[in-house]
Amino acid sequence: MRVHLVDPPAYTPPYDHALAAALARAGAEVELFTGPFAYGDVPREPGYVVRERFYRWAPRRARRAARLAQHVPGMLAYRAAARSADVVHWQWLAVQQLDAALLPRVRPQVLTAHDVLPREAGPRRRAAQARLYARMDAVVVHSEHGAARLRDEAGVDPARIHVIAHGAFAHLARAEPGAALPPELAGPRRGPVTLCFGLVRPYKGIDVLLDAWRALGAEVPGELWIVGMPRMDVAALRAASPPSVRWVPRFVTGDELAATFRAADLAVLPYREIDQSGVLFTALAFGLPLLLSRVGGFGELASTGAAALVEPGDPAALAEVLRALLADPARLAAMAAAARAAAAPGGPYGWDGIARRHLALYAGLLGARQA
Repeated sequence: MRVHLVDPPAYTPPYDHALAAALARAGAEVELFTGPFAYGDVPREPGYVVRERFYRWAPRRARRAARLAQHVPGMLAYRAAARSADVVHWQWLAVQQLDAALLPRVRPQVLTAHDVLPREAGPRRRAAQARLYARMDAVVVHSEHGAARLRDEAGVDPARIHVIAHGAFAHLARAEPGAALPPELAGPRRGPVTLCFGLVRPYKGIDVLLDAWRALGAEVPGELWIVGMPRMDVAALRAASPPSVRWVPRFVTGDELAATFRAADLAVLPYREIDQSGVLFTALAFGLPLLLSRVGGFGELASTGAAALVEPGDPAALAEVLRALLADPARLAAMAAAARAAAAPGGPYGWDGIARRHLALYAGLLGARQA
């Protein structure tokens, strides 16, 4: 079976490459069509072909304008390439208002709803996303919560919704031990490390986390590391951070990423809202216990025993659970063991099982078209 995975803006390269490799191991002939990732190297695995056909001109200034100028030509060029595929599986379509008219004519086509509806977008863009879903033969989503939103908010036919878990990023955890931490985190550590990793955006709840951390006062257990590129103004948050908080306000990839996760004792995702998170599945791959807001599909992951849950937007509740977890090494060890089991090849978030479910979906779609 010839499968094209397509992520024009390269929004989720770790996911793209992990799925491509897993499909290839399962026997598919896989090509990944994407664009260059501007923020660091992306680990690749053998067995599939990568074609960087989108957004090849990436100036440092006016980057967004340059990408928009290349979008239509790139999509039209891909229409010709798509003729060689049995299945086209889109990971992202970023210009929703245009993309429904630019899709290739080949069938079947699948779209993964990494974000069920565009976040921080107006009604026109959300309506355009719903039209894209209507053009697909199937929509993959990573949680039952996301499936309900597709049905209730985006109007997707339930028969075309397929819940397939997001996999743990085991390939990111294969970096050789001994890699150096980011320079911002070098030096002696004062107790256990709580890690908040990923792009810093308003919905991530960093302000809630900092309020909780300050509420611990003299009981502050170790250090809090906030690591990731800001997509908002963080000057006030940084200025109000106590000395036990260290910031790395930039993209961290490769060996630095692996060293950061290996040094942490607990990963915390205090999100206000989400469906699923690549950061969660990075932490899972490193066997880190997790503290998550009770939002989106996070509760489904917590059922494995790898995560504790707290209500979103509640600094006092977050502080209470942080205090309890960091004072209980035995509980953290049990959660870490559950994380490793969940991320293992035979676990619910192992990629080989996820690939088999995708291939069964593709085969069903092809069979229906041939019937």
